Formats: sequence, structure tokens, C-alpha cells
Amino acid sequence: MQNIAATDTKKWDTVVELSGVTKYFDQNRPVSLFKREKHRIFALQDVTFSLKKGEFAAYAGPNGAGKSTTFKLLSGMLCPQTGSVRLFGMDPNKSRIPVMRRVGILFGNRSELWWDHPVRASFEWKKAVWDIDNATYDRVCDEMRELLGIGDFWNSFARELSLGQRMRANLALTLLHEPELVLLDEPTLGLDVLAKRQMIEFLKKINRDKQVTLLVTSHDMDDLTEMANRILLINSGHLAFDGDYEQLIRMTGDNRIIKLAVKGEAPTLSGASYVGMEDGKHLYRYDASQTSVAQIFGSISQIPSVDDVELRHEAIEQVIAKLYQNWAKASALANHSQI
Repeated sequence: MQNIAATDTKKWDTVVELSGVTKYFDQNRPVSLFKREKHRIFALQDVTFSLKKGEFAAYAGPNGAGKSTTFKLLSGMLCPQTGSVRLFGMDPNKSRIPVMRRVGILFGNRSELWWDHPVRASFEWKKAVWDIDNATYDRVCDEMRELLGIGDFWNSFARELSLGQRMRANLALTLLHEPELVLLDEPTLGLDVLAKRQMIEFLKKINRDKQVTLLVTSHDMDDLTEMANRILLINSGHLAFDGDYEQLIRMTGDNRIIKLAVKGEAPTLSGASYVGMEDGKHLYRYDASQTSVAQIFGSISQIPSVDDVELRHEAIEQVIAKLYQNWAKASALANHSQI
């Protein structure tokens, strides 16, 4: 394996560090047949966060929020206009080789597999290019066969694999050089329930057992909240939230959903607001930080002919949607006040 300077291989507790990062792109937009005007698009604006060794963080936001730009900065594909990006204390642009030897990157819509070759050929190619020693190669491949089941299609052509098999093979290939930091962009994209479950459980395992630091993006917030112990929300290039699931819930109130099966019209529940119907049952919403469960069930006990009651947390997708709506309104008001 290629020798790396001792100063670059120092064990850093802080694996990822973005400090005051701003990244923008200038475009020339046509306004008429003969005229163009310059337009500046800010992908990231003064973004600051860090990840410690062994953290499992979710990085979420709407399309165009800046998630992919962040990953490209971390991988050294882009440079920020202002601020600094550090991985293991190194600049990924200036120390690309030593950084990339400790980082694995997987984009859900891209593949490193050779389309018209057996899966094993892609692994043998990476072994040669990355100069991975035989002992490490054999050990990691054995682990991937056991944990990700790639042995079932080891000799199959990549073009013959299902989407779930390709994603498992790509993840195994990403981990072949045993990276300490793994960046995953939409790793569960398009997977069925079983394949998604295998992927999530595997990621949790390598984080728990090997202390691999993970930063994952996804549009499926249920997946992210199950996997990660920290959530970073980016909105319009700004880091809008950094905390855990409970803190996120408190930002919009601890909303719960009640599903009530009763005969006739929807009754009134004290402390809860009526939402509508679902599966022939009446839905209500209430804020558990303002109204207790005892109060809710006390109100329900006064209703005759209750056939069934179901209580659950509001879906995380709805919580996030409310946050985005609130941020969009605040941004619109701020822009209006500047006019």
C-alpha cells in the first residue's frame, strides 16, 4: 500500500469539520436573444458543523438545499469560496490521496460495478488500483459475503443483478479498503422493504462494532431517524437544525395522532383538533407537551360506543414538512421586509 506521511495519518477525534463554508455558482442567464445577465446561486452559506469519530449522522433537506454540494466538497471534487473543509484534519483538495484512503463514498444513483463483467471483477480491479493487500482483501470480502450476502451473486454479471443486489455490491465495494468515514448519498433509493432493512441493519452494525463514522442523506426521514443518532437539516444552503430526534420533535411541538373508531359523526375531543378520516376512522391531532395522555383518554371515556382507539406519534415526514414550510414563510417575510 502507498506510504502516507506520518503527519497525515494522525488519529483525529474530529473526523469531519466544516467551518464557515460558503459555496456559490455563477451563471449567465439569457434575458433576450442578445443579452445575458449574471446570476449567483448560493449552494451553501456559512455552514459550520463537525462529526466526531463513531458518529452516525443524517444529512437531510429538500432538493437543491445543498446536500450534494456538501458531499462534493467533502470528497475534494469542489472547493469552497470561503471557509474551510477538513477531513481527519486534512484539506481534501490538497491531501486527496491520504484523505480518500480513509473515506468511502457511495452515491445511490451511481455504480462502480463493471456492467458487463462479474461482480468479483470490480472487486479485483479495486484491489489492484488501491493496492489492497491480500489478507485485507480476503478478510473484507468474507465479511461482505456474510453480512451483505454478496456471495450469492459473486460470479454474476452486474447487469444481471436486481437493484437491491447492486446496492449491496456497491456498498461492499465502497468498504473494501476499510474506510474510517463513509459518505452515503441516498443508499436506500428504490430498494424494496427487505433490501432496505438489510442495508439499514448493516450500516448500524458497522457503526456500532467498528466505530465507522457515517454521514447519510435520504429523502426518507423514517430511514434517517432509525439509522442516525444525530440529524442535520439544511435549507436553502443554511444549516437550519443540528440535534437529535427529540429536539427535532420539540421544534414543532410533540404532536400525536389519535385514530378513533366510533359510530356516527366525529365527537369533540378536549385538547385535540380534528384532522379528517382515515380507513373509516376519525383522526385527531394534539400536542403532548400541552395536553397529557390522561386528559385525552379522560375525554375519550366520555364518548359512548367507542370501538377502537389508536395513539401514535405524528409521522416524521409531516414534522419535517412543517419545518420547511415555516422556514420558507420566514424567508419570504425577510425578503419582503428588505424591499
